[in-house]
Amino acid sequence: MSVGDAGMHPYEPNEVLGDALPQQEDGDAHETDPLALRLEHLILGAERRYTPFQAARTAGVSMDLASRFWRAMGFADIGQAKALTEADVLALRRLAGLVEAGLLSESMAIQVARSTGQTTARLADWQTDSFLEGLTEPPEPGMTRAEVAYPLIELLLPELEEFLVYVWRRQLAAATSRVAQADDEEAVNRRLVVGFADLVGFTRLTRRLEEEELGELVEAFETTCADLVAAHGGRLIKTLGDEVLFVSDDPGIAAEIGLRLIETMSGDETMPELRVGMSFGTVTTRMGDVFGTTVNLASRLTSIAPRDSVFVDGELAEALGASGDAPVSEADALQEEKYRFALQPMWRRPVRGLGVVEPWLLTRRS
Repeated sequence: MSVGDAGMHPYEPNEVLGDALPQQEDGDAHETDPLALRLEHLILGAERRYTPFQAARTAGVSMDLASRFWRAMGFADIGQAKALTEADVLALRRLAGLVEAGLLSESMAIQVARSTGQTTARLADWQTDSFLEGLTEPPEPGMTRAEVAYPLIELLLPELEEFLVYVWRRQLAAATSRVAQADDEEAVNRRLVVGFADLVGFTRLTRRLEEEELGELVEAFETTCADLVAAHGGRLIKTLGDEVLFVSDDPGIAAEIGLRLIETMSGDETMPELRVGMSFGTVTTRMGDVFGTTVNLASRLTSIAPRDSVFVDGELAEALGASGDAPVSEADALQEEKYRFALQPMWRRPVRGLGVVEPWLLTRRS
């Protein structure tokens, strides 16, 4: 049975071995590019010593479990090529040991492998692309960018590794702090404000702009959204090119983020118009993502929101009123200085899959 690609080292570029080791019936690999091997050894810090079968046997786990671990991390099958290292064996042993000790179920261990693999694969791809793009021209004629990259990686690797661990610990501390501050009911059924921000007319832009211009626009959009969401206390869940998904535990914070996104984008002449939709309710969280009716409703509200506007659902409107951030009656609305936000009910409309909804237009008090 074949198993996953380049083992379990958390900093290995995604699918390195899948590219470097074409499969043969006898399990051996074709001759690999020497520079690719040098880069691999530099990053992994160990020589290839084991076939997948040998690695599983040395780690004391079944081939089936080893296969599921490695595939969950997103690595390509390599047959029985001798391509794995001591680090791969150790990581496999550690993960399996957590299952044997009863600290993780087998399915949870697979989820850990998958979430770690997906996150670090994207990070590794982004870092590699960024570093190569930032490289100057080769200092000598005939040198490839990979040859120029080697000493750069050699210098950056230990620093990036320490920084990665630091950021992970910081994020873990923040996540556990949120859980610790929630009551038992909130820990099981989390209530969050879910928001989408969507660029208007993005499809037309893809036909009009050059690829490089489009890439720069998307990067600027994602960076601006990520910075604004983080700065005001929200959490960016994911980016989807022309759309970002964010959440917040606090309705007032979410409202501030939604309006700030509109205000910031509308003040940038280089950016398309934006629309934001937000809803408040119970969500299912899994592997860093959010799911459920609340998420679907936020997405639908985004699709029907006018340009440069924020639509919210009734739950969020009610929560903003209860917190004193927005008026809940016409009498309250007369006390303009008391509130940060204003809410205007819009016409009810049927929304696919969710029945009839009544969106509220969220604006800022002048």
